[in-house]
Amino acid sequence: MVTKTMLIAEIIAMDEAIGGILASAGMGCVGCAMAHGENLEQACATHGVDADALVDAINEYLENK
Repeated sequence: MVTKTMLIAEIIAMDEAIGGILASAGMGCVGCAMAHGENLEQACATHGVDADALVDAINEYLENK
């Protein structure tokens, strides 16, 4: 289960395909140096993305894979 307080790198390490979900939301987190020090909520705020909706999408993907 993913939460908004998890680091981007931790989330991508769970499943590399999550990088595609982040990219679809307008976040290029896979290659970003900030992925190792920024949590999902911070990254969403920076990119103007709804963190709750993104967490829901990632967790739905993880539940259904």
